[in-house]
Amino acid sequence: MKKLFIFVLLIFGLNLLMAKQALAVCPICTVAVGAGVGLSRWLGIDDSVTGLWIGGLTVSMITWTISWLDRKNIHFKGRALITILGYYLLIVIPLYFMGIMSNPLNAICGCGLDKLIIGIVTGSIAFWFGASWYYYFKEKNQGRAYFPFQKVVMPISPLIILSVIFYFLNK
Repeated sequence: MKKLFIFVLLIFGLNLLMAKQALAVCPICTVAVGAGVGLSRWLGIDDSVTGLWIGGLTVSMITWTISWLDRKNIHFKGRALITILGYYLLIVIPLYFMGIMSNPLNAICGCGLDKLIIGIVTGSIAFWFGASWYYYFKEKNQGRAYFPFQKVVMPISPLIILSVIFYFLNK
């Protein structure tokens, strides 16, 4: 539990130290998610929790890439699908060939599903939901955030909540 507390504290500390103007999904979120992946591995936290942060980082990078393509006025058929598939393949294939993913010892008992895959899928959905939730509330408030750093808090909050839940489920 102490490791989890240190992990969450470091994520919030990184958010506060690196605050600057926000983009599509803010850079602070991406740094926080990236830090979460590294720290969870280093602290020995379960791979399902690590997968949550990998999924969040992936969605953040997909959003950044699509936003960058929009700013550069680069449009082609299937752009979003190619970007999404490209990022997930860039993450899943190396993890598979390194033996981190699809290891029978890393499967959830009874299901045979890999903990990292479950975490990546769940984290991707949670991060996307949090970011979408932010834009929904911002639109309802005449284009303004309700509180400072709302753009950071809302996408990261589902990942933190799910990290705590997954931590206790796998303990």
